[in-house]
Amino acid sequence: MDDATASELNKSGSGGSERGGSEDKDRGIFEFFGWVYHLGVNSIGREYCHLRFLFIRGKYVSMYKRDPHENHAIKPIRKGVVGPTLMVEELGRRKVNDGDLYVLRFYNRLDEARKGEIACATAGEARGWIEAFDHAKQQAEYELSQGGSARDILNMEAEINLEGHRPRVRRYAHGLKKLIRIGQGPETLLRQSSKLAGRADGFEGDNGDTVEAHQWKCVLTVAGIRIFEDVSDLKNGKGVLAKSVGVIDATADTVFEVLFNIERQKRYEWDMLVCDLEPVDSYDGHYDVVYGTYDPKYLSRWHPKQDFVFSRQWFRGQDGAYTILQFPAIHKNKPPRSGYRRAKINPSTWEIRNLNTPMASNSPRCLVTHTLEIHSASWNRWKNKQCSKFERSISYALLCQVAGLKEYIAANPALHQESATTIVHSKISDSSISSSEYEDEVQDEFYDAIAAESSSSGEESDDEEKHDPKESRVKLKNVSWAITSLALKRTAAPDLSGELDPRVTPITFHPSDIHGSLGKGMDDKDANCWTSPSGKGFMIRGKNYLKDNSKVVGGDPLLKLIAVDWFTVNKSVDRIALHPKCLVQSEAAKKLPFILVINLQVPAKPNYSLVLYYAADRPINKKSLLAKFVDGSDVFRDSTFKLIPSIVEGYWMVKRAVGTKACLLGKAVTCKYFRQDNFLEIDVDIGSSSVARGVISLVLGYVTSLVVDLAILIEAQQEAELPEYILGTVRLNRLKLESAIPLEV
Repeated sequence: MDDATASELNKSGSGGSERGGSEDKDRGIFEFFGWVYHLGVNSIGREYCHLRFLFIRGKYVSMYKRDPHENHAIKPIRKGVVGPTLMVEELGRRKVNDGDLYVLRFYNRLDEARKGEIACATAGEARGWIEAFDHAKQQAEYELSQGGSARDILNMEAEINLEGHRPRVRRYAHGLKKLIRIGQGPETLLRQSSKLAGRADGFEGDNGDTVEAHQWKCVLTVAGIRIFEDVSDLKNGKGVLAKSVGVIDATADTVFEVLFNIERQKRYEWDMLVCDLEPVDSYDGHYDVVYGTYDPKYLSRWHPKQDFVFSRQWFRGQDGAYTILQFPAIHKNKPPRSGYRRAKINPSTWEIRNLNTPMASNSPRCLVTHTLEIHSASWNRWKNKQCSKFERSISYALLCQVAGLKEYIAANPALHQESATTIVHSKISDSSISSSEYEDEVQDEFYDAIAAESSSSGEESDDEEKHDPKESRVKLKNVSWAITSLALKRTAAPDLSGELDPRVTPITFHPSDIHGSLGKGMDDKDANCWTSPSGKGFMIRGKNYLKDNSKVVGGDPLLKLIAVDWFTVNKSVDRIALHPKCLVQSEAAKKLPFILVINLQVPAKPNYSLVLYYAADRPINKKSLLAKFVDGSDVFRDSTFKLIPSIVEGYWMVKRAVGTKACLLGKAVTCKYFRQDNFLEIDVDIGSSSVARGVISLVLGYVTSLVVDLAILIEAQQEAELPEYILGTVRLNRLKLESAIPLEV
C-alpha cells in the first residue's frame, strides 16, 4: 500500500464504526471480531503498533494478521483464553504514530505484571470491545458453574496457563526475536473500523438513578435547541447556571469524536466562536490542555484579540454516555501572548447520551447538553431586557455550539446515519467449546499472549495488506425507557423477609459499643461526619423492570450502617478487617450475625481508606440473593455489586463529574472480596482506573464543601430478583482530609 492510500485511510477511516458479530446457533456461543491495533514494546525497546484482526468465540481469543473470514487457511499468531480474573481498563486517548487512538489495557487482577494493550480508532469501538470481553468472561464463568467436563476443561486450562505453558510462550516469543530487522521505519496506521457485536438490551434511559435537585426552566428556543436556566435555590458557584439541550441524529460516539476534534478545517464548519485550537499537553488518556483564540466579532473594540487556555477531562459511563469537563487552566508552555488579552473561560460541561429510537427506525439519536456558568449581572440584564447584547456575547455563542453541532452533523449523512451494525442475541447453551480445537497452538490467557514480545519484520508487511471488512446491516432493537411523575411518587416496597433468616430473633446492640474513627452526625448541619439516609433519594429497578424498564424510589436499606472509619495509609490496604484496630475485630462486632465491610481505597497523597460497616441483625437466609452474593463467585459479585452516587450539596461541576447513574463497581475498578467468619469485605481499588482517579481527584479538591450520598445494592438481573432493594446507604458530610487517622500496617 502506498503512502497516499495509507494517509487517506488515516484521515477518513475513523468516520464511522463498522461492527459485527455472530452467534454459533448450534452452541449458543457469542463471536466477536474486528480490526484493532496491537501495542507493545519488543526486545530491543522499540514500540510497535500492528493492525491485527481480533476474534473472540466463547471464552477463546485469537489474533490474526488478516481477516480469517476472507483467508480461510490463515493461522492465528496469538491465541489464549479469557479467564474470570481478566480485567479490562480503558486508558483513554493516546498519540500513536501521529494519530489519536483509544487504548485498552488487559491484566490479571491476581497478577498485574501479566498485561497487554490493544487500541481502537474510535471511542465507540473501544466501548464495544470492553463489552465483548465482558461477554467472554461471562461465558467462562458459565462453563465453570456447570460442573463436569466444563469445569474440568476450565480448571485444566487455568493450570496450564499459570504454570506449565508459560515457558512455551516464552520460547514462541524468543523465536520472534530472531526475526527483528534492524533499521525498519515507523509503521503506518491504517484507520480501519472494527466489527463488534452491539448491545441487544438497548440503552436504559436518560434520567439518572437519583432524584434531581436542580429545577430547569426553558428561557429560549433557537435553531432547534432549548436554553435553560437553573431556578432552584442551589448555590452553583459565582454565577447563573445555564444549559443548552439539543437532539442530534447521530450516535453519542460520533458526536464525541466531532466535538473532541480540534482540527481547524472541521471545527470551522460548526463552531462560530473559536478561531483556532491547538493541543498543549496531555497528562493521560482522559485529560489534556488546549490553547485557543476567540473570533473577534464576539469581542469588544477595547480587547479585539483574546486567547485562552483550558483543560479537558472526559470519561464514558457504563451506559455509553460521555461527560467532558472543561476548566480554565494555566500552562508554562503558553504564557501571555503579545497583542492578546488572556481570557479566563467559565467552567463548562458537555454530556452526550444515546436516546432510544423506535424499533422500526435505523437512525440513531443522542441528547447533547452543554452546561456552563454565566455571570449573574449580564444574564439578568438580558432576561430583564435592559440590554440585548447577550446574543453577541461569548456565553451565548457557547450555548449555541449545540446548534452548530446539530446542523453540521445533519449536513453530513455519513455522520448521522447509523453505523453498519449486527446485533446478536444471547442464547448460552449447555455446550462449551472443546479445548481440543486449540491443542496444536500455544495455550495461555489472552492478556499474557498479547504481552509477548513481537516484531513486525518477521511477518508480512502490514503496509502491503489491504483489508476490506464487509458491512452488514440490521435494525437496532432498543427498549424505550422513561420515569413518569407517578413513578417518582411510588416507593419500592420489596419483601425483604426472605433475605435474612425469619426464624431467628433479631439481636439488639447498643451503638456505644461499636464506633469508628469518623463520628456520626446529629443532623445535616454537622461537618466531618456521617449519617445514614433513607433510600428515597435513589431510583432502583421496579418489579416490572425487565418488561418496561421502570424504576421506583428506593425504600429503607436492608443493612444498618453501624460505623465509618476514615484512615490515612502509605499504600492501599486489603483485608483491612483483619487489622487489630479494625472494628470487625472487636468483641461487640464478633457477636453480630453478619457484617458487610466496604473498603473504598482512595488514591491521593497520602492514600486514604474510607471503611463502611453494615450489619445485619439476623443471619442471612441461605436461599436469598444476598447469600448468593456473599458466598458466590467473584465474577458474580463483579457483575452485580452496584453503587449509586449523589452529590446532595456541592459545586455543580463536581456533581456533573460524579454523575447520578448507577455503576457496577466490579466492572469499573478492581474489587477484591474476602469472606471469613461473620463478614464479607469488599476492597474497592479506585486507583485501578484512570477515569476514577481523575474523578476522585476533583472530588477531593472540593470535599470540605460536599455532602455526598451513596447507596449500595445487588443488581437484580432476573425477574425473581425484582424489585431491587438497597443494601445500605451513607451520607458523608463535608469531610476533612486532615481528620483521617493514620493506620499502621
